[in-house]
Amino acid sequence: MTTFVLASASPARLGVLRAAGVEPVVRVSGVDEDALTASLGESASPEDVVVALARAKAEAVVNGLSASGPDTAQIDTALNDAALIDAVVVGCDSMLSIGGDLQGKPHTVDVARRRWQTMAGTSGELLTGHSVVRVRHGQTTAVVGACHSTTVHFATPSEADLETYLASGEPLEVAGSFTLDGLGGWFVDRIEGDPSSVIGIGLPLVRRLLNEVGVSMSDVWSARQ
Repeated sequence: MTTFVLASASPARLGVLRAAGVEPVVRVSGVDEDALTASLGESASPEDVVVALARAKAEAVVNGLSASGPDTAQIDTALNDAALIDAVVVGCDSMLSIGGDLQGKPHTVDVARRRWQTMAGTSGELLTGHSVVRVRHGQTTAVVGACHSTTVHFATPSEADLETYLASGEPLEVAGSFTLDGLGGWFVDRIEGDPSSVIGIGLPLVRRLLNEVGVSMSDVWSARQ
């Protein structure tokens, strides 16, 4: 049995995994995404950026699993012990590339509005990076990562619809200022690629990465028992 640890607080990613038969342990990394992105420099490709962010999140959670002391008093010790014996920690990061401009989370209504004014009626590449870290007996035994790109074709919402969407708060903390599985889905005409990747965790890519570190789907499905 392999413990599946999701290094993300995203309810959308958690929902995708649960619907696909995996009940993960959720641990939040606390990685400063903006600072790490800036440190990579302008020479880093968009694909390199999302994979590097995903890896940083996964490795931060791995370090947390093995941590001890007063700051970790609320962590489930029994769970940590099980995870350290045999676990995969999966980190995720998504960004939208519009005309070569890489967009993460807007955080504010003004930024989200400007982005929608630019991308309405156009298409962009939603880049989802994943990193899988295999942990066995307290040691990291393998680290793999990759990126998947999905083309998203956006509709042109009316001014009233856009303002209502922005006021909902939904687009403020998601990559590219939109969702596929929420209110934003009304403004996506079609996609070319993997829908689960657009939601935040690409099942086909994660499956391939798990296989690379010696974990099959039956290993993580059985973790639900």
